[in-house]
Amino acid sequence: MGCCDSKSSNISTQDAIRESYGKIAMQGGGCCGGPSSKTSQTSQALGYQVDELAALPDGADMGLSCGNPNALAALQPGEVVLDLGSGGGLDVFLAARKVGPSGHVIGVDMTPEMISKARNNLVAFQTQTGLKNVEFRLGEIEYLPVADNSVDVVLSNCVLNLSSNKAQVWREVYRVLKPGGRVAISDIALLRPLPDALRSSVEALVGCVAGAVLMEETKQFVRDAGLIETRFTPRIEYVQTIDSPENPLAQKIRSLLPEGLGISDFITSMEIQSVK
Repeated sequence: MGCCDSKSSNISTQDAIRESYGKIAMQGGGCCGGPSSKTSQTSQALGYQVDELAALPDGADMGLSCGNPNALAALQPGEVVLDLGSGGGLDVFLAARKVGPSGHVIGVDMTPEMISKARNNLVAFQTQTGLKNVEFRLGEIEYLPVADNSVDVVLSNCVLNLSSNKAQVWREVYRVLKPGGRVAISDIALLRPLPDALRSSVEALVGCVAGAVLMEETKQFVRDAGLIETRFTPRIEYVQTIDSPENPLAQKIRSLLPEGLGISDFITSMEIQSVK
């Protein structure tokens, strides 16, 4: 059984996601985003710099990104940053360097194995940098374990699509942000509705495809939450990185698409920048 498979079709969607990402954490990542040997190349293709990746603790970059929210955030020293679905800590550790010792970065993830992995990585990060400005909290992004009006910037990288209640996630983002706080998120968006067979695929769900919604739906979630929409930018780099013959996720997706249509006809990565 691969790390993107679930034990039983009877378990809930949320449990299937938690189980699959627990396996990814234990196996070192790379299953659903591409082969682990290509993790660094994938991240570089999405805009991460070679030197910043080289400075990360081993295992922080798990090849699960679909963009680079840190590059959008324009983080400043002293800011409080929250990363939704923080995984092994990739964006948390990059943000921590930018906000410095007077800032603070919180990573939230619902998978105990991911939190454990991130906290192990944190030890190496603290030893390397001397920074004590990071913490990881176990929790769901629909009900964040974070106080109201306490965060300057919310980051997230290829995670919101996994939620079955995206409107609630955006309400939580609004709740925790300080007035004037910013959102910098990379996620998957649909260019057209998915075929039913693909939408019901657990592998495609865990691979950040089946749970995605149309771009206009996400824009409406943002507006309804009360955030000011500033920019929605489609990016093709993610599809280019996963759409290769050796990627099992891409093979699975292609097998469920109508003849004559490819992955890029249905999905794109999207950068979301908003303000409270």
